[in-house]
Amino acid sequence: MKKLSHLLGLFVLLFFTQSSIAQELYTPRNIKEAFVKGSRSKEGKPGKNYWQNHGKYTMGISVNPDTKIVSGTEAIVYENNSKDTLKTIVIRFVNNLHKPTAPRGGGVSPDFLSAGLTITSLKIDGEVYNENAQKWGTIGVVKLKKPLLPSSKATLDIDWNYPLSKESGREGQIDETTFFVAYSYPRVSVYDDYNGWDRLPHTDRQEFYNDFNDYSFSIKAPKNYVVYATGDLLNPDEVLQAEFAERLKKSYTSDEVLHIANEQEMKNGKVTLQNDWNIWKFEANTISDVCFGLSNHYLWDAGSVVVDNKTNRRVSTQAAYDVKGTDFVNSVKNNNYALAWFSNNWPGVPYPFSKMTAFQGFADMEFPMMVNDSQTGDAVFAQLVQDHEIAHTYFPFYMGINETRYAFMDEGWATTLEYLIGIAENGKEAADDFYKKFRVNRYINDNSSEEDQPIITMSTQLSGAGYGNNSYGKASLSYLALKDMLGDDLFKKALHTYMEDWNGKHPIPWDFFNSINTSTGKDLNWFFNNWFFSNNYIDLAVANVKSDASTSTISLKNEGGFAIPFDINIVYANGKKETLHKTPAVWEINQKVATVTLKGSQKLKTVTVDGGIFMDATPSDNSWTTK
Repeated sequence: MKKLSHLLGLFVLLFFTQSSIAQELYTPRNIKEAFVKGSRSKEGKPGKNYWQNHGKYTMGISVNPDTKIVSGTEAIVYENNSKDTLKTIVIRFVNNLHKPTAPRGGGVSPDFLSAGLTITSLKIDGEVYNENAQKWGTIGVVKLKKPLLPSSKATLDIDWNYPLSKESGREGQIDETTFFVAYSYPRVSVYDDYNGWDRLPHTDRQEFYNDFNDYSFSIKAPKNYVVYATGDLLNPDEVLQAEFAERLKKSYTSDEVLHIANEQEMKNGKVTLQNDWNIWKFEANTISDVCFGLSNHYLWDAGSVVVDNKTNRRVSTQAAYDVKGTDFVNSVKNNNYALAWFSNNWPGVPYPFSKMTAFQGFADMEFPMMVNDSQTGDAVFAQLVQDHEIAHTYFPFYMGINETRYAFMDEGWATTLEYLIGIAENGKEAADDFYKKFRVNRYINDNSSEEDQPIITMSTQLSGAGYGNNSYGKASLSYLALKDMLGDDLFKKALHTYMEDWNGKHPIPWDFFNSINTSTGKDLNWFFNNWFFSNNYIDLAVANVKSDASTSTISLKNEGGFAIPFDINIVYANGKKETLHKTPAVWEINQKVATVTLKGSQKLKTVTVDGGIFMDATPSDNSWTTK
């Protein structure tokens, strides 16, 4: 019997070992096809046949503060780099979300609703198209009169207008003379290698997916309105009075916070040139979107910060806010710190753009080179929100992540970076406390099935609670668990490899998984299966503690299933205390049971398992006390 028992034990060990090594990740059929076609590689890099389409946008946009109408004329040179012949072009206009007939993820007030987009002229390669955009939702499909062949271009000329909604969400009216204008132009939707045209409607909850395009655009606004936008302001001397243009230029190389325009200067009409209308010109290239805000009374601060110590490259930091916007008084100072910290610590990649502007609104939302954040009255929380939105620079703007389908690929990382910079700003105890209360507590104490859906689940298929936790808290915990297991050096190396390979491109989850496996030289599919493809949750238990003359054995059960790091806090009978840290690697062979053996004859008094920010669903069974 002893021999049989021994053989059975070896078989069980071999089974668990082989299952951990040989695990395969579920891969959808369209993603498998992308691997076969060579547009993506199983090493986690863009494949030898990778491609993505590109647009060059030239836009003239006008905002009428009296009528609250935004109107524009744009020319799009759209380049089809795929091997496919396109018989249609899909146009996306996010702000049709405000139409009464638009599908939405929740209820809205009457002030949120508007008539949506009107197209007054549409030409493609010079041919007139009679499209009634009033019939469109957030996407419209235009059947081409001449198919767009592979490796060819089409020019779209569009004249359009739409009303700003009275109730501001991610965009709209902030007050009677302040507006945040985002998603304001019709754009060609993404056509990619794994789904073709992106036809998913925008329903307000899930966010965005855009190509990397080049933008040259102008904003026409009345005198005394200052325009803040994505991209470089090309003509400050043509829109600002000389003194204020010089202040702005000085800020580009200043370590100090400069007050470009104060309340009285704005009231007295001293800031902009006194033409009836001024045309503000901007440019931004290889970027996924542009937006702008404008106001005739917001205060304007600016400064700059070095984000690349090798080249001494500086970034302009600006803030535009109401006189009552106390959260924004220190925005430039705080954002200088954040940009430098993100550039040099985590993720440790120099901020890639030339500017960052904090604009007071209501959205708590990120945009390329801008954040639209609300006034909270809590300076610490306000800084955390701006940190989070600025962190989105890397995910999804440095890499063109499909937020609509895979929100965890950007929100999870922004939440992780928010936590890591929070440690630097406020200390680990405070950062841990906030993270647990704000990101984990509600999830772990809600035992409904919505909370335990696999993280890999498409974001469009998730309910409110499931969407929030899969996108933010659970995803962030998975990245922090990976960081703990790999150690900072290897984790950063792997993260940088992934980011560099997919900068300016469109990664999907399988690219991330494969990239991490390749760059670490480890098969971590067991970990990715555990965290992304399971219904696991966090729940450890101390199952048993045994001691003899030379050793003590602590047996732990992983009731919830997630491979988390944890501390074992031990108090010995003689009063001595010890803490042992275990990384998620302890669960690689057996994801249900772990055994920790202590050498020595000292008797144990108490044993407590503590996951820290990995909060436990049933903490009552996390301790053992000798009888």
